Amino acid sequence: MNPTRKNFDSETEDQASLWAARLEGATLAASERAELESWLAGDPVRKEALALFCRLSERLDRLVPELVATGSIEVREERQTAFRGFSPWKLATAGLAAAALAIGVFWMEGRGAAPETISAPAGQRQSFTLADGTRVELNANTSVFVENGRAERRVRLANGEAFFVVSKDKSRPFIVETPAGSVQVTGTMFNVLTEASSKLDVTVVEGSVQVRAGADSSSGPVLLHPGERLSAAEGGVSLSNLSPSDLEDALAWRQGKIVCERMSLSEALARFGHYHGIKITATPGAGVLRVGGRFSLDDLDGFLAQVEQVKKVHADRDPSGAVRVRLLAEP
Repeated sequence: MNPTRKNFDSETEDQASLWAARLEGATLAASERAELESWLAGDPVRKEALALFCRLSERLDRLVPELVATGSIEVREERQTAFRGFSPWKLATAGLAAAALAIGVFWMEGRGAAPETISAPAGQRQSFTLADGTRVELNANTSVFVENGRAERRVRLANGEAFFVVSKDKSRPFIVETPAGSVQVTGTMFNVLTEASSKLDVTVVEGSVQVRAGADSSSGPVLLHPGERLSAAEGGVSLSNLSPSDLEDALAWRQGKIVCERMSLSEALARFGHYHGIKITATPGAGVLRVGGRFSLDDLDGFLAQVEQVKKVHADRDPSGAVRVRLLAEP
């Protein structure tokens, strides 16, 4: 099992496979069904695991006779009857590990790696390695859906920020889809930030990427090279060249930092709000103030305290954790 993927722990897999086999083999008694319902209620992920193993069992029920008929696997005659109503988890107890391996290879080659969702919770950054060897770093409060198919690799990023080190594979392009556009590569290092249906920032560190800005990605692609950034918003699309220090600042979130270079207070607060998963707003008068410096994304209180001292504003908090920053002269 790849520990960096969102997957089920070994105990959940074991129990899910056993319940799938029991469900397939016979009708559960009332006491057994109560036991199953109790097990499912213990963790929401268990229902997903059971459904996965049941689907796999149904597919293998169809594949085993086909593989036996074509000679892909060999089963002694006295054991072939066991495949009527068989489940993949009976293979091990029947001594058919080779058959299980052949079926597993056949299934995975036909589908590619199973789709998965990987995510980083609020206040935390996470790093993952996908089935193709691609490394993905997620900023806090970010989730992506990954489809590692045979013809292409596709990632859907609805809201948040991710850094990709894409494993080179010219036969399978790597595509990142966002509500504000898409990015396509075959192997490179780049960063994607999307905050709304119309906002997209793509920064390239190594290699090149093709960016199609726009919700429907219908516009022609823009080719970006190392040190270049594309920013798309409602006002249009802009391109910029970043110095090595600018590039380092743009990717400072990977070290848990935010670098504000005359950034509006409203934008800085939005970055902190997304990172911590809370609502942080500013009044119009406070939001247009400019802030500068390097701050820790984990230290929201420290950032607010410094802003209050330097910019003469006040941060009001409500019981839900939401923050509203206002000028001292404002109510």
